[in-house]
Amino acid sequence: MRRLRILLDESVPVQVRKALLDHDVRTAVEMGWRGISNGKLLENAKAAGFDLLIIADKNLRYQQNLAARGIGILELWTNHRPTLERNFDRIRAAVESANIGKYLTLGERP
Repeated sequence: MRRLRILLDESVPVQVRKALLDHDVRTAVEMGWRGISNGKLLENAKAAGFDLLIIADKNLRYQQNLAARGIGILELWTNHRPTLERNFDRIRAAVESANIGKYLTLGERP
């Protein structure tokens, strides 16, 4: 398993990092990127060497040209902390299957 550099968007609860202990996980707030636009966040994340951005913003894929960003994006179906904590196994599996430069949506369980 490859160790990834992962950035959690400010809308994603910091507790999600507990699902990703095998990776280097930082938050947008820790990086000093609170409140910046999605485009600037993507630019900063790529420049800082992040492999994957985890978001709970369902509009990002419609707002940005993601193909040219060179960073993987994992969109979560919610930012509700208890729900995410119950699904750490799914989040971990999605991160393991994520590809740099690809957009992956993790939907709610049926």
